Amino acid sequence: MLKDQANEELDAKGLRCPEPLMLARNKIRAMETAQVLYIEATDPTTERDLVNFCRFMGHEMLFQRTQSDGSEPIFEFWIKKG
Repeated sequence: MLKDQANEELDAKGLRCPEPLMLARNKIRAMETAQVLYIEATDPTTERDLVNFCRFMGHEMLFQRTQSDGSEPIFEFWIKKG
């Protein structure tokens, strides 16, 4: 899945829990059903937080992966609003 396949993007790099989750929640709340949000984050706890968020709120985690820019891992998520 590619970054440009999302309807909205959220750059949460450098933010720590719970900020990425709160920003994602607010962004998804403003989106239409079935739209896709792409998120980049550097906090490893974001993975757990967003998986649980999707499960509890009825959204779908379409794809997730971890990349490295050389200094720290970047966690990427594609979430489809339920």
